Amino acid sequence: MILARPARLALVLLVVTFLSYALLNLLPGDPTTQILGLSASEEARERLRAELNLDDPLMVRYLDWLGGLLTGDMGTSPITSVPVAEALAERLPVTLELLVAAQLIALGLAVPVGVAAARRAGRALDQALTALSFALLSTPVFVLGVVLILVFAVELRLLPATGWTPISLDLGWNLTSVLMPAVTLGCGQMAVYARLLRTDLIATLQEDYITLARARGLSPRRILWRHALRPSAISLVTAVGLNLGALIGGTVIIETLFGLPGVGRLIVESIFSRDYLTVQGGVVLISIGYVLVNFAVDLVYVAVDPRIRRA
Repeated sequence: MILARPARLALVLLVVTFLSYALLNLLPGDPTTQILGLSASEEARERLRAELNLDDPLMVRYLDWLGGLLTGDMGTSPITSVPVAEALAERLPVTLELLVAAQLIALGLAVPVGVAAARRAGRALDQALTALSFALLSTPVFVLGVVLILVFAVELRLLPATGWTPISLDLGWNLTSVLMPAVTLGCGQMAVYARLLRTDLIATLQEDYITLARARGLSPRRILWRHALRPSAISLVTAVGLNLGALIGGTVIIETLFGLPGVGRLIVESIFSRDYLTVQGGVVLISIGYVLVNFAVDLVYVAVDPRIRRA
């Protein structure tokens, strides 16, 4: 099963790149107008259309772009005259750090919250944590981001509202600039993970082998952390992999809201400027990351539950 995954993932990448390429070409308006402006002459427009092969059939342009991609060439942006691969490589560390920080915050809070709720299922703490989880789930990320900016940047002045400091310049300021965007992005995921882990833990704690462990005199803490948590984490691992798409989608909003120079913000700017090559390069980068994470999730399944090897 695991060995067959790469072929299916490659097919997914091919379909995603073609659909995104086709959808970009359905955007209204003339790309040459966005690039040259309204005052450009018709001769200049026709010359640019010829340079970008805009008069060729869609499939011909896609195959030409795909051939370049397979050789490592994503093209050069007609707007900025910067190679697409170079522009993405410059923005990628920001997005990766934001995604990793958001996942660490989400998992770091979700595991103790989910365990605490499962141990006290139906009690006041469980009900309070449930209410908090539903509140976070129902709050859009941009609303939560604005609230955090008003509280921690405007009122308390503890964190910067916008901007980014690379980790190579100053680690402290880098962590300061990523903290609020990562919390904003990770809170909704934390609520999902905590509720999922709580549900699975409650079911696991009712299994026969847990009853046997209690009969042997093992402490509740040891039973919970050594015997119940691992089999209950399979659904959590699945959610982490699947929610990567939601996190990536959230980075587009978060990077724009907090002024972070990441891939999501670059894609938004490129869509408005009709920079097809940069948008397509960003879509490919995100798609590759998504399918690789899902492949890694399959490998983690085997580590968490060796019975999956025989499935």
